[in-house]
Amino acid sequence: MIDIQSERDDRDVPLQKVGIKGLKYPVHVLDRDHRIQHTTASVNLYVNLPKHFKGTHMSRFIEVFHQHREHLSMPHFLDMLEEIRVSLEAARAFGEMSFPYFLEKPAPVSGQAAMMSYECSYEGMVSGPSASAPAVAPSRSFFVSVAIPVQTVCPCSKAISEYGAHNQRGIVRVKLELGPFFWIEDLVSLVEECASSAVYSLLKREDEKYVTEAAYDNPKFVEDLVRDVLLSIPRLGAFPWYSVEAENYESIHNHSAFAYAESGAESRGATGLA
Repeated sequence: MIDIQSERDDRDVPLQKVGIKGLKYPVHVLDRDHRIQHTTASVNLYVNLPKHFKGTHMSRFIEVFHQHREHLSMPHFLDMLEEIRVSLEAARAFGEMSFPYFLEKPAPVSGQAAMMSYECSYEGMVSGPSASAPAVAPSRSFFVSVAIPVQTVCPCSKAISEYGAHNQRGIVRVKLELGPFFWIEDLVSLVEECASSAVYSLLKREDEKYVTEAAYDNPKFVEDLVRDVLLSIPRLGAFPWYSVEAENYESIHNHSAFAYAESGAESRGATGLA
């Protein structure tokens, strides 16, 4: 059959990314307690397209991803991208995969357990020589992100109020460049320890009393939260680069409070001042 995609294009315009976006697919990811967790991912896959190619072969993205769907550990994600890159004769391949990761979490006093969902994502890029770009050096980069819900109590509100203090649920997002192996469960625990309190799907009355009182005894500004998490990340290992951001959904303001910091690769985002 005629291969239209491989026909020559004379417009002299290379494309940095072409591919598929928004693919919903069942996948397997590593789980510390059960070895494998079945979840559903939203996937974007791309390659670069040299200027002389009319198009890419979209079906090959699905073919390769389908073969790897049951072995998508963090390093293996890059192996999948390399196979896509070679299959499509590209110099670079890119991938993004987001998925809910579920943990069974017991309440702090009653021990009643229920499932908690944490939004996770992988982002990867591989490069290497191809027929159209033989001088491209092999390289790999990979980032994993996890969003962890927490509770914070305002230190200022506690200090100035005669009756209690305002508290709110927030989200801490940690992004790590691939370095040492780590478990998502350990990162979740680390972040929760830095907050005023963890949050839970199921709380009995004795648990609610414990959580609210423990949070009141451990007030945290959004700035405190980000700094504490950033300083705790090295407990998981020496990562080349990582970032932490927190957004508190304020209970007495019509806006969120936000803070962000990063460390490593000196420091890649250059978003702040010393």
